[in-house]
Amino acid sequence: MPTELTTAETIIHTLDRVIRQTDRPVPLHIPTFGGNCWNYVKECIDTGWVSSVGSYVTRFEEDLARYTGAKHAVAVSNGTSGLHIALRMVGVEPGDEVLSPSLTFVATANAIRYCDATPHFVDVAPTTLGVDPGAIGAYLETLTEQREDGYCYNKQTGRRIAALVGMHAFGHPFDLPGIESLCRKHNIAFVEDAAESLGSLYNGKHTGTFAKVGLISFNGNKIITTGGGGMILTDDDELGRWAKHVTTTAKLPHRFEYIHDELGYNYRMPNLNAALGCAQMEQLGGLLEQKRQLAQRYIDAFADVDGMYILPEPEGTRSNYWFSSLVVDRALVPQRDDLLNALVDAGFLARPIWRPMHQLPMYAGCPRMPLPVTEDMAQRVINLPSSAGL
Repeated sequence: MPTELTTAETIIHTLDRVIRQTDRPVPLHIPTFGGNCWNYVKECIDTGWVSSVGSYVTRFEEDLARYTGAKHAVAVSNGTSGLHIALRMVGVEPGDEVLSPSLTFVATANAIRYCDATPHFVDVAPTTLGVDPGAIGAYLETLTEQREDGYCYNKQTGRRIAALVGMHAFGHPFDLPGIESLCRKHNIAFVEDAAESLGSLYNGKHTGTFAKVGLISFNGNKIITTGGGGMILTDDDELGRWAKHVTTTAKLPHRFEYIHDELGYNYRMPNLNAALGCAQMEQLGGLLEQKRQLAQRYIDAFADVDGMYILPEPEGTRSNYWFSSLVVDRALVPQRDDLLNALVDAGFLARPIWRPMHQLPMYAGCPRMPLPVTEDMAQRVINLPSSAGL
């Protein structure tokens, strides 16, 4: 090994010491199956209960409600559809604006558009990569006004700012009390995009349960997966009932008639997927522990490497470390793509963070506050292979 390593060689050498898997390539994240996964899925196939009616859907909802502490959990076909319904649950209407981080997966902004509302992009905190209540609060003080109807309005566009969506990036909880206080002050509904944070806690309370409505994802790359799927969380009895009704095409119960009483959506999770979710929930504790152990090995290994660090869980939280994120110094930004290419060539399928929403063509014209942290961190974050069991 040379005495003087390049930056790329240093990262690769460090990953070789951390990751126990010797086969290449090493994907960014792969699902872990075992336990009763095959047994439960096979039961659905054997009995024919594979679609949106079946006992595993109800069981999965009950498992998630019990695990997260939410009063109601409604299983849906994917996280994006769940976020769409969550926004409707809090009253987002066509023509509204919804505050959203620009540093997020595109589904967050897309769900706002599905409501015929406009994303209004806000900045994040460098310590969490989640929405920053201090920066957003100062921005809203000059941008908005509260009108006689009690709602918050954008003085420049004249549109109501109906909601704020906060997203827990890579499983790290953001400043939930700060955002809750900000939303109360401005009478803005709060929706918690906890798609990536199953198993993450803020002061001992599960993410997705702080806002009036939260959402968890079970995509194939999440800590547990149903192939595709999501779960809406709420403590509101009426909203919980409405969410289950509207996601099953708003069909009224009847022995044989097809009667639908409002615009509904075919968003219900199939029993086949829910069966896999039930089996995965039985393994969740072990998967979370493996993820945290991997993150700690990364933290320890990069502690003495100049110019970079692993993003740690924020104080007062317990992160699921869905992804372990390497943050490089600004001086290394011009080398970022070269570093990524070198990692991929070496068999470590690392990825950058998402391209900010305001830099995508369909969202370039949306309103936004100054986004210095978003634009800075978008160039500096590299997500490392993070599968449980590495």
